[in-house]
Amino acid sequence: MDGTDAFYASLKSASPFFLMAGPNVIQSEEHIFRMCRSIKRITDEVGIPLVFKSSFDKANRTSAKSFRGPGMDEGLKILRAAKTTFDVPIVTDVHDACQAEPVGSVADVIQIPAFLCRQTDLLTAAAKTGRVVNVKKGQFCAASVMRNSVDKIRNAGNDRVMVCERGTMFGYGDLVVDPRNLVWMRDAACPIVADVTHALQQPAGLAIDASGGVASGGLRDLIPAVARTCVAVGVDGVFMEVHDDPNSSPVDGPTQWPLRNFEKLLRELKAIAEVTKGKDKFDIDLTPAGDEF
Repeated sequence: MDGTDAFYASLKSASPFFLMAGPNVIQSEEHIFRMCRSIKRITDEVGIPLVFKSSFDKANRTSAKSFRGPGMDEGLKILRAAKTTFDVPIVTDVHDACQAEPVGSVADVIQIPAFLCRQTDLLTAAAKTGRVVNVKKGQFCAASVMRNSVDKIRNAGNDRVMVCERGTMFGYGDLVVDPRNLVWMRDAACPIVADVTHALQQPAGLAIDASGGVASGGLRDLIPAVARTCVAVGVDGVFMEVHDDPNSSPVDGPTQWPLRNFEKLLRELKAIAEVTKGKDKFDIDLTPAGDEF
C-alpha cells in the first residue's frame, strides 16, 4: 500500500469523521501559516484528523473584478510550505485539466468545484494524478449524478474518490441542504463529505463593492444547524471554511466560520457524531406487530 492509499484509507476509517478546514482563499503566506497553525492545534486537541484547505484561485467568481487569489504558482508554493512546516495534508481546487498535474504534486486531495462536477476532462485529469479526488455535488444536480462523476474517475484508473454535498439551488439566490442527499449519495460507494459553510451561501447576494466586484452573501448563523444535521445523519467528512477575521476576507466572508468559535462547534459536532448511528442502515421491520406490543 503506497502513501496515497494509506492516506485514503485513513480518511475512510476516520472516527467519527475527518475535517477539511481552512480559509477560503490564500491571502498571504503569513495568514495561511497562522490559520494552519491554529486549526491544527485545535483539531489535534479535539482528536479530529485534519486536511488543511485553501484555494490559490477562485476562478468562478461572479465578477471579473472580484479577488481571485495569488494564482497557481505562488499559491502552490505557500501550500507546500504549510504542508511541510505543519506536517498536514492539503486539499485545494482545480478549475482546468492543465492544473491537475502541478496541483497533484502538492495537494493530497484535489477538489473539483461544484460547478464543474460533470466536466469529464477535468475529472479524468484529476484522476490520473493518483491523488484523492473530492467532487462537490453541483448546486443544480440530483444526488444520483454523483455516481456518474465517481465512475468517470474510477474509469480513469483511480478508486480514491469522495463526494461532497454543498446544497441545492432553491430559486435564484439561495441554497437548501437536503439531508436525504447524504444518504442517496452513498450509492456512489465512497466517503461522503458535507460542506457546511458553502451550503449557506447566497450567490452574488451582496451589492457591488468599491472595486466593482460582486460578493456572495450568506447565512453564517445557520452553519451550526446545518453542521449538526449532517453529522447526525452520518457523514465521513466535514468541510468547513474557517477564518480568524471573516469580515475582512476578500472571498465568501459571510460563510466562513470564526476561528474564535471553531473549537466549541467542533467539539459539539464530534459529540453528536459519536452517539449517532447515522452511518448505519436502519433495519426496518415491516412484519405485522404482534401481541408483544
